[in-house]
Amino acid sequence: MSLMTLVTGGAGYIGSHTCKALAAAGHTPVVLDNLSTGHRWAVKWGPLVVADIADRSRVKSAVKEFGIGAVIHFAAHAYVGESVRQPQKYFDNNVTKTLALLDTLLEAGISKVVLSSSCATYGVPQKLPISEGDAQQPINPYGESKLFVEKVLYWYEVAYGIRHMNLRYFNAAGADPDGEIGEDHDPETHLIPLVIAAAQGVNPTFEIFGTDYDTADGTAVRDYVHVCDLARAHVNALDYLVAGGHSASVNLGTGCGHSIREVISAVETISGRAVPVVEGPRPGDPATLIANPQFGQIVLSWTPDKSDLQTLVRTAWHWHQSRLIGLALGASKDEKLKSAPV
Repeated sequence: MSLMTLVTGGAGYIGSHTCKALAAAGHTPVVLDNLSTGHRWAVKWGPLVVADIADRSRVKSAVKEFGIGAVIHFAAHAYVGESVRQPQKYFDNNVTKTLALLDTLLEAGISKVVLSSSCATYGVPQKLPISEGDAQQPINPYGESKLFVEKVLYWYEVAYGIRHMNLRYFNAAGADPDGEIGEDHDPETHLIPLVIAAAQGVNPTFEIFGTDYDTADGTAVRDYVHVCDLARAHVNALDYLVAGGHSASVNLGTGCGHSIREVISAVETISGRAVPVVEGPRPGDPATLIANPQFGQIVLSWTPDKSDLQTLVRTAWHWHQSRLIGLALGASKDEKLKSAPV
């Protein structure tokens, strides 16, 4: 069944890939984004409403105008380090504004919500791999903000009947294989784009923070999931709720991990370029974070098929190379225009 779906934060990295997946599945994504970090060029598969999620009149108007039947909620600040330095910013945007959004949805009669949550809600895991029933003890305001919204949705279902799916991502990576959209953050904090930037010469070096972890090569191990696999999981979660499925929380991971040195090696192999590396102090993060993905595979009929390290790195490399070439051509054109006679 085709569904008009409001995608908050749909101009962002995972949101835009999800919009493409929604359109491919026959749904119509309606993006609501204030463009503070999202990109207008990433909205290609449905209308764009430029508004903040806390602007209740604009949200209500969009729901009515487009006949919205469900919401996928991405809009949030998502830098862990920044959340520690500026917790007020994170609780205001990720919690207070989300409460305003949910109250608007209640008034509009929307009862199906897919939440972009995070493995950051678990904090330091007591065991690996991490399962959905494991203790949630966040160690930063970002994780706390996501956990708070999960709890709000639980009580909103008890009181108001809002069914929801909390999707707890591990490490999103990669880019659209067709090259239409990809990752473009400012500042960039994700591992693979930073390694690629060092290989391209955009950054002089890539810094490894910590080489004495209790892992095979001494560097941190993380569970990387291709953004297109994540996007497909959101579509499956939406369809699950539309079909009458019960609320649930689901890990989105592969069950496998890759170390920082393995990622560097993959970038060097695919790019054919050396990555200049410097080693820095260990920040105190867990040595390994890996999901147990079995519950999501059962509930959402979802298995990642693009999340092998080669595909992750290859699609990201092609995207960042095309962006770099595009920027260079744009700069050359600008220079020509500047030097042209008037």
